[in-house]
Amino acid sequence: MLKQNLQQKLLQKLSPQQIQMIKLLELPILELEQRVKKELEENPALDEGHEEEDYEDNTVENEPKTNDDEFSFEDYIGDDDEIPTYKLVANNISKDAEYKDIPYSASKSFHENLTEQLTLKDVSEREKFIAVFLIGNIDEDGYLRRDLDAIVDDIAFSQNVIVSEEELQDVLNIIQDLDPAGVGARNLQESLVLQLERKENQTEEVLLAKKILIEYFEEFTKKHYSKIMSKLNIDENTLKSAIDVIVKLNPKPGSSHGESQGRSPLAIIPDFILNVVDGEIEISLNLRNSPELKVNKNFFNMLQEYSQSKKNGRSDKETLAFIKQKLDSARWFIDAISQRQNTLLLTMNAIAELQRDFFLTGDETNLKPMILKNVAEMTGLDISTVSRVANSKYVATPYGNYELKYFFSEAMQTDSGEEVSTREIKQILRDCIDNEDKSKPLTDDKLAEILKSKGYQIARRTIAKYREQLDIPVARLRKEL
Repeated sequence: MLKQNLQQKLLQKLSPQQIQMIKLLELPILELEQRVKKELEENPALDEGHEEEDYEDNTVENEPKTNDDEFSFEDYIGDDDEIPTYKLVANNISKDAEYKDIPYSASKSFHENLTEQLTLKDVSEREKFIAVFLIGNIDEDGYLRRDLDAIVDDIAFSQNVIVSEEELQDVLNIIQDLDPAGVGARNLQESLVLQLERKENQTEEVLLAKKILIEYFEEFTKKHYSKIMSKLNIDENTLKSAIDVIVKLNPKPGSSHGESQGRSPLAIIPDFILNVVDGEIEISLNLRNSPELKVNKNFFNMLQEYSQSKKNGRSDKETLAFIKQKLDSARWFIDAISQRQNTLLLTMNAIAELQRDFFLTGDETNLKPMILKNVAEMTGLDISTVSRVANSKYVATPYGNYELKYFFSEAMQTDSGEEVSTREIKQILRDCIDNEDKSKPLTDDKLAEILKSKGYQIARRTIAKYREQLDIPVARLRKEL
């Protein structure tokens, strides 16, 4: 038999306003500008500019109010007393400030540059059509990583044109003759060989380098230099001369154009600006391109007229409801932007207080262990809120632009019991590798011994993990002649 039971559960659901607020917190400055622009376009009750002083005097009893029970901003920000004793400047940036937004690049895209070069080649319309299709498949590094047989199928299905692999290869040879040298290669080996073949002066070193890449590429990538010298019957100096030629080549020819895949490079626009003035830290939000917002007074006057009108027809009621909804939405958005700014400043000030020594000196070894929980406890915000604020946002400092996530790191203890940031350990690890004898690079075991001698008890596998996070190869691949 089926039994029916009654169960009582407590569920917490986010309102649409709360979801919107969370999304606003996540947005970096450039995306926020687009979000504000979109809201201004879609809501006629929202306008740019400062709120007029006599606006409050025009309120009426029927003035719409936000539902505070449904959404409370206090869930996202604490009292002003919790804000550290730094100056909270919303947009107090002088005209002489050094921080300037870098404009977008207006140069030709990588693909446009390649296509334009085709006009200088003696090619038929069919070859040009195939070449443009192939160029569209070249990635941002300058490589054609797709198999030619797959491209044959693509052209047949999408363009209804039948081509052969041999025809594609002939056209690809034309593309590989374009600038930059090495473009259109299927892999690194082919790209490096193409670059060597384009050199005007085919010296003995260049010819030897090409032979090494063609016949002993695997040994070269694994730095098995002794095998190469033995097979080619050459000495170390001769091999070093050839390798010097190879290391000067560009492994990513597409990057030499300065753009990727037709996208203009975006400047890093910091969300915060941090200055050190007379030994004190000053933090402001970068709001230069974000307009002040206010409720459209004309739209509000319409509400008054409809509210005071003696006509109460259905269409009037629908119009009144529409006006109220737009005014509610406009006021909520203005409040949400304001609370977003307060939450961002609250979080950034907590980070500045926890990493005060770094921001006063710029010395990365002064970075202290800091996790999301530390900032959450200082601000009274939820950890997820701190995470959203720190994600994809940058701060401009006297020492350069930093992503907020850069300041977060786990803690480790030294032999003396002192807590240090894992970032400090990584910096010491990097310094050891930078100063090593490249003919005999330090192994992970040796690096672990060095760090232990400095008081850091770290296992070899941890060294390997940190080295990989720093994008540093193993000792064998760091070896130089």
